[in-house]
Amino acid sequence: MGFFMSVKNIQSILGFITSVLIGLGVVSQASAQAIIPRAPDVAATSYVLLDAKTGHIIVEENADEPLPPASLTKIMTAYIAIEEIINGNLGLNDMVHISEKAWRMEGSKMFVDVNSQVSVEDLLRGIIIQSGNDASVAMAEHIAGSEDAFADMMNQYAEVLGMNSSFFMNASGLDTELYYNTMSARDLSILATATIQRHGQFYPMYAEREFTYNNIRQSNRNTLLFRDRNVDGMKTGWTDAAGYCLVASAERDGMRLISVVMGTASEEARAIETQKLLTYGFRYFETHKLYDANQVLTSLP
Repeated sequence: MGFFMSVKNIQSILGFITSVLIGLGVVSQASAQAIIPRAPDVAATSYVLLDAKTGHIIVEENADEPLPPASLTKIMTAYIAIEEIINGNLGLNDMVHISEKAWRMEGSKMFVDVNSQVSVEDLLRGIIIQSGNDASVAMAEHIAGSEDAFADMMNQYAEVLGMNSSFFMNASGLDTELYYNTMSARDLSILATATIQRHGQFYPMYAEREFTYNNIRQSNRNTLLFRDRNVDGMKTGWTDAAGYCLVASAERDGMRLISVVMGTASEEARAIETQKLLTYGFRYFETHKLYDANQVLTSLP
């Protein structure tokens, strides 16, 4: 069964993209006369540091290289689920049937029981906080009827958002011997920006430090939530093919930065390399907003 995004959905997302472009701002060095050091060396295959309010790329390396994203895939899975909620097609209290396929998923799990019923809200937390492959497949099947059909939706959303280096074959990011999803660091920064700006009501889920389901408590794998008070989300990922990946967002003094690192060597490395980027961005750059979206600058007589 094929699924296609409705005109309503496309118009809504295009409206978001337009509002970002209209709400112009300028990222400058922290002082007009400042002499700043070059960007730090980052031990990652690919990375991006972005000012979320202006879309300005502060630092990038191999930003458009398609790479396996591992569980960073789940940012898109959660994005689509929340779009379905916003569009009235899904409710937080809706109950989702857990298929045998979802229950049997390997890797990180929410630990849902086969043939049980789980709320959409719990599944969202299972995807975002616990990085559950089982939760991701269950959500995909509930929304689209099958994981394959959901992957088609993921690719359509990626196209509308302008994620030109992304291709999805599953909802979890789990690699197989035959295939894996691909995303670029730039695409992930686009998706992270859309998540924060379009889904503000739901974004705080990405900051939750733990979630308990089925009497199993699991901590958020984003260790920066526990050691950097400016960081308030987003998502980690790891597979053998992807290495250790992290999308992080942080806000300080009215400036929001989004960092993406892909292909680092360890859990600790992805946190350290991310903090290098965030520290550099906050220390040496600032956002100057020129005017608000839809603000009237002048009136004709």
